[in-house]
Amino acid sequence: CIIIIFHPYTSSTTGLISLNGQDLLTNRGQTVKREKLKEYTEKAVTRGIRKTRELKFYLFKFAVRIAVFLAFLFLYLTNRENITAMMFQPITEGFTFVHALWILFMVIMLSHLIPNNRLSMAWKKAKESEYRPADHDPLALAKYVQKQNVAALIIMLVWLSFNAIFGILCLLGILLPADLLMLTVFFFLCDYICILLFCPFQTFFMKNKCCINCRIYDWGHFMMFTPMLFIPSFYSWSLFFTSLVVLLHWEISYARHPERFWEGSNKTLQCATCKERTCQLKNSIRNSAAKRFAK
Repeated sequence: CIIIIFHPYTSSTTGLISLNGQDLLTNRGQTVKREKLKEYTEKAVTRGIRKTRELKFYLFKFAVRIAVFLAFLFLYLTNRENITAMMFQPITEGFTFVHALWILFMVIMLSHLIPNNRLSMAWKKAKESEYRPADHDPLALAKYVQKQNVAALIIMLVWLSFNAIFGILCLLGILLPADLLMLTVFFFLCDYICILLFCPFQTFFMKNKCCINCRIYDWGHFMMFTPMLFIPSFYSWSLFFTSLVVLLHWEISYARHPERFWEGSNKTLQCATCKERTCQLKNSIRNSAAKRFAK
């Protein structure tokens, strides 16, 4: 939190910048360089994690995903062949863990297609009600959109190529449908690893500073259920094609209103107005790693 106080009774305005208990005095004619302020901000992040309501909720959901992953991993290691049979078994013939997974996945995806104020600002930024216009250069916005679209296209090509390997192995009979479902559940866990701890797409491709500013935030379901395309069953294909609908819904919103997705044109996405702070763990890890490599 940065607080600037101007003394009303002196001829020379004095500013007091307080940052996590440390004060920095500035006088008229003196300015704090942006790099210096960034350094102080990074130090503030590494000192402690402020557990916002949204961060606590994300950590809870992360714990749930870990539990789901471990439960399915145990079932996969002890009953791999039966999992394949469950993927083609109608619910009328018996309710299984695979059916429970399908319901869980569908509910999560459908919540991204209907108005839902409980979701993160990373998703809600596409809504008109969350848009707070900021003065910006239309040319700068166009360049930003172009750069982000190129990075998104590269990610899509990389992801499809990566998953095509598993699809071909499944079609050749080397992998079972149970193996692809295990991969999907692993992606289900990785989705929140990317949000809370480390995201390779953010780090190496998109270069966005947080999930709230992420161009491909709602691609998660499509990426999660890509392996399901290669399994010809109602449950697998319903997951994949529903995720495709979520992806198209997001892309249409982005194409129609790109100004809502950039912090330079939407004040809601700027750090000063962010209330969620779900990036704190990720930033702390990144800063700690940077310090170690610097040594």
